[in-house]
Amino acid sequence: MSVTTLSDTLVHGGHLLRQQHESSSCNCVMTYAIFLPPQSEKHHVPLLYWLSGLTCNDENFSQKAGAFAMAAQLGMALVMPDTSPRDCSVEGENERYDLGTGAGFYVNATQPDWSRYYRMYDYITQELPMLLMQQHPLTGQTSISGHSMGGHGALICALKNPSKYQSVSAFAPISSPSQCPWGKQALGTYLGSDTALWQGWDANQLVQANVAAGVKPQALLIDQGGADPFLQEQLQPNLFLETCRTLDYPLDYQLRPGYDHSYYYIASFINEHLQYHAKALGLV
Repeated sequence: MSVTTLSDTLVHGGHLLRQQHESSSCNCVMTYAIFLPPQSEKHHVPLLYWLSGLTCNDENFSQKAGAFAMAAQLGMALVMPDTSPRDCSVEGENERYDLGTGAGFYVNATQPDWSRYYRMYDYITQELPMLLMQQHPLTGQTSISGHSMGGHGALICALKNPSKYQSVSAFAPISSPSQCPWGKQALGTYLGSDTALWQGWDANQLVQANVAAGVKPQALLIDQGGADPFLQEQLQPNLFLETCRTLDYPLDYQLRPGYDHSYYYIASFINEHLQYHAKALGLV
C-alpha cells in the first residue's frame, strides 16, 4: 500500500505523522495521523485507536487532547483516523454537520451512493490496521477509544469483534444510536428504513446480542460529563447503563459533574484513559 506523508512533527520525543493513502474500503483518498512514541525507534509498540466525533477530522485530537506526553511516557502509539470519506460527490454529504462529511458513524453503508464510499467500519477494523502494520513498528496489540460519535464507533468495533482489542473506552458515546435523533438520521440514511438492520450498529443492542450468544464480555470504560448539552437528547447513557446493569455486563461508568462535551473535558481525563489502556496493553 502506498502512503504519502503530509507532515512529520516532533512532539514529546516522538513523531506525529499525517499520512494519506488510496482507500479500497472508502474508494477515495483517506487521511490519518499517527503518533509514534520515542520507544518505537528501538522496538515495536502497541497502538491505541482514537475515533473522533461529528465534524472532526484527524487533527482535532492531536491539537486539543494533550495526550502525547503521557503516550510518550507509556510507550504507546496513537492513531487518529478521519471521521468519514470526503469529496465523494454523494448527494447530501455536505448539507448537514451530522450526516455525510465528518459524520461517517463508523458503519458500512448499504444504501445506494453512500455504500460505495461510506464504509468506515471496514476501514477502521480491516484496511487501516493492515496498512499500519506494514508501515510502522507496531506489535499488533491494540486498544480503542473515542468521543461522541467516535465513542459509538469504539464500542461497536469492540462489541462486534470480541477479543480484537485489549481494552475499550469512550468519552460521552452515542451508545444507543437507534434511540436518538443523530443516530436515527445516520442509520436511516446509511442503512435504510428497516430498523432491524440498525441493531448490528447499536452498542446497546450489541451488548444484548453478545450476552444472549454467550460471548465472553469485555469490560467497558465510559466517561461522561454531567453538564454535557447533548446528554439527555442525543447520548442517553441511562439506556446503556440500564442494559448493562440488567445483564450484569462489566461497565465502569465515570460521571464527571460540571464537565461538558468539549475537548477541555477530554483533555482533563485523557491521561486516566491512556493509563487504563496501557495496563491492558502490558505497558504498566
